[in-house]
Amino acid sequence: RYLGQLDDNEFESALQELRLTRSIWTIDLAYLMRHFGVRHRFCTQTLGVDKGYKTQSFYRKHFDTEEARVNQVFAQAKACKVPVEKCTVSVQDIQEHLAQGHVAIVLVNSGVLHCDLGSGPVAYRCFAPSGRRCFCRTPDLQGRFTVLPGYNRATGCLFYNNPACADQMCSTSIRNFEEARTTYGT
Repeated sequence: RYLGQLDDNEFESALQELRLTRSIWTIDLAYLMRHFGVRHRFCTQTLGVDKGYKTQSFYRKHFDTEEARVNQVFAQAKACKVPVEKCTVSVQDIQEHLAQGHVAIVLVNSGVLHCDLGSGPVAYRCFAPSGRRCFCRTPDLQGRFTVLPGYNRATGCLFYNNPACADQMCSTSIRNFEEARTTYGT
C-alpha cells in the first residue's frame, strides 16, 4: 500500500486469502509481498517463533493462538516460493539497499524511536514533536513495521514512515534506529 500499488479492497482480499489475522508477523509480510509479486528479501534471526516472546507483553495476547500458525508458515515458505534467510542485516546493508532506490520495511520498537523532523500539534501528526519519542511511550516493547524510503549521508539520519499514517515522514539518528530495531522482540 505504501508504494500505492494496490487499493484497500485488494489488500483486504489478500489478507483473507492468506488467512492473516490482526496479529501480523514479519513472515506474513513476506507472504504478502510474494502474493503481489513484489521482489523482496526477508531476513530474520529466528526461523519460526522465539518461545521467549511468550513473556513479552506485546506478544502475550496472541502468542498461544499464533505460535503454531507462524511456525507452520515458516515451514511452508520454501514450498510457497517465499524467500526466507536466516541472517543479520547491518545498518550499512540497509543503507546500500536504500541507495539503490529501494525501500525497506523494518520491525522496530516504536517506544524508543525518536522523531527529529516535523512540527505541529501531536493531535494532527503521527509522530511526536522534534526530539521526542514517536508513537506511545511505554517501557514495554511496542512492535511497529516502519517503511524506510531513504537516508541522508551528510547527517547520518534515516528517514522512516509509519504506514498507518499515510504521508507523515520522520527521521532519526542511526544510533536511535539501531536501538529501536535491535530490541528483543523485533
